[in-house]
Amino acid sequence: MANRTDPLAKSIRGTNPQNLVEKILRTKIYQHTYWKEQCFGLTAERLVDKAMELDHLGGTHGGIRKPAPFMCLVMKMLQIQPDKEIVVEFIKNPEYKYVRVLGAFYLRLTGMDVDVYRYLEPLYNDYRKLRLKLSDGKFTLTHVDEYIDEILTKDYSCDIALPRIKKRWTLEGIGSLEPRRSALEDDFEEEEEEEKEEDDQLVHGLDSTVSDKDYYQARSPTREKDRDRKRDSHRYRDWDYDRDRCKDYERDYDRDCGRGRDRDRERDRDRYRLRDEKDYGHDRERDREGRERERRERDRGRRRSHSRSRSRSRDRKDRDGDERRRRHRSSMSPKRRGEGPEDEPPKKKTEKKAAKKDDGTDHPDPEIAEQNRLRFSLGLKPLRM
Repeated sequence: MANRTDPLAKSIRGTNPQNLVEKILRTKIYQHTYWKEQCFGLTAERLVDKAMELDHLGGTHGGIRKPAPFMCLVMKMLQIQPDKEIVVEFIKNPEYKYVRVLGAFYLRLTGMDVDVYRYLEPLYNDYRKLRLKLSDGKFTLTHVDEYIDEILTKDYSCDIALPRIKKRWTLEGIGSLEPRRSALEDDFEEEEEEEKEEDDQLVHGLDSTVSDKDYYQARSPTREKDRDRKRDSHRYRDWDYDRDRCKDYERDYDRDCGRGRDRDRERDRDRYRLRDEKDYGHDRERDREGRERERRERDRGRRRSHSRSRSRSRDRKDRDGDERRRRHRSSMSPKRRGEGPEDEPPKKKTEKKAAKKDDGTDHPDPEIAEQNRLRFSLGLKPLRM
């Protein structure tokens, strides 16, 4: 019964006011000792005393996510639903800053969009410090205006999802809110007015001094000549000064140009040296590639000549073997060769011998035999003499 909402409380945004806090957080608040001991039976009048005792604000902290007293009091305000006038008095309280922040947070949860901007934006001028307890149990420092900006611009604060509200320019567009006026604008306007008055006084003072001087000092021809002479002397002095300054400038310029030329020359020398080194590296790489190519071609030629010599030696061996076998067969008797006296090979041999004898090379005269050999090589008929 102690955790039930006041029967006279109105629904907010179509639901029970306590449902604006998530169920898990509500359960932790109901089980907390501060809720059971300090918030039991609180009324709107006694709630102010408990709010004045606050020394920090925050949501939940620690490993078991214990709720802060600030959240317990927010939950109690949602349960008893105090009047709007009480909440506004909380916000306008100038002495106790945590009471002001408590009323502002409750109004952000339950108030209308126009009321939220109307009552919370004046708190931007409150720069007092606040202690904020983080989720790891450590404290950090913030300010009232920073916290008000957080609950106005963000959707999550103190472990509670804040209801969505319309943007300020939307309410200005429909005429529900007037354009926001900063408290510093009055100071700026006062400063601008003071500066304008000072400028006007200075201008009037200069005009009066010039007129008095012209009035009291008549312009005579001799005074005009003196004035012209002074002006010319100042002009010549200024010209000499400018000429000396020009000479110094030209000297510095020439020195800088000389340094620049030396620097450019050194840069070009370094660039040429790097380019030569780079070309030398390319030449070395090109020479090495050429030597590698020549070595590969030489090895390829050696392998080709070696294989050619091996094939020639193999052919020579085959021919020598054939010749030996032919000589061996010719030295064998016809019976061992398996040939009869009427076989074909002997007849061919006699024909070859007869052919050899018919070419005229066996002529008894050596000169005729030599000519016949030449004629035989040329394909001519032999001489028969």
